[in-house]
Amino acid sequence: MTDPLELPLIQAKVRTEPVQQRSTQRVTLLLDVAAELIDEVGIDGLTTSDVASRSESSVGVVYRYFPNIQSLLRALATRNMQEFMEKVFGLIATDSSDWREVINAAIDSFVSMNRTVPGFRALRFGDVIDERFIEGDLSNNAQLARAFAQLIAERYDITADDQLVFNFEVIVEIADALLQRAFLLDREGDDRFIAAARDIVGEYVRNNTTLPGA
Repeated sequence: MTDPLELPLIQAKVRTEPVQQRSTQRVTLLLDVAAELIDEVGIDGLTTSDVASRSESSVGVVYRYFPNIQSLLRALATRNMQEFMEKVFGLIATDSSDWREVINAAIDSFVSMNRTVPGFRALRFGDVIDERFIEGDLSNNAQLARAFAQLIAERYDITADDQLVFNFEVIVEIADALLQRAFLLDREGDDRFIAAARDIVGEYVRNNTTLPGA
């Protein structure tokens, strides 16, 4: 199995790439603090000065890595997507032949992050700000779809052709809409919408793919 989705490194989202451990830890701290503040004040209420104060840094230190709030949010959204894919890969057994495991791992990971990861419910992968927030060439969901298509192709020894990628982009869009609704009004997620995401995605796979067991 390949590594999780190869997204741009978080360091590529900052002004000065931290090459020393101390600098890397500083970037991690700034992102952690920003995530906590997002839970408290929302995305629109996040300020550079608040991030600096909460992290016991100067505003100049924050600007050293993030020239503006937008770049900080983009780095945090990238980290969210990386963590999401790592969770998905971690939940999938290498000896499993059931495609449902991939679907359920993705849904379980998304639900878990909404419930436990600071700032995730508000920011997610940045799509609440811009559907192409992380990279301009592809939507965030299109990036996820390509990662899932690659994983499925390797699992079943098939080709990740345009049709498979399209099918998974449809799957991601369906699941995304229902899961976003699940957490819109309920911090723990409305189980009815979560269950519906599993059922509807499963039905789409059965009707539109030739995956083993589908």
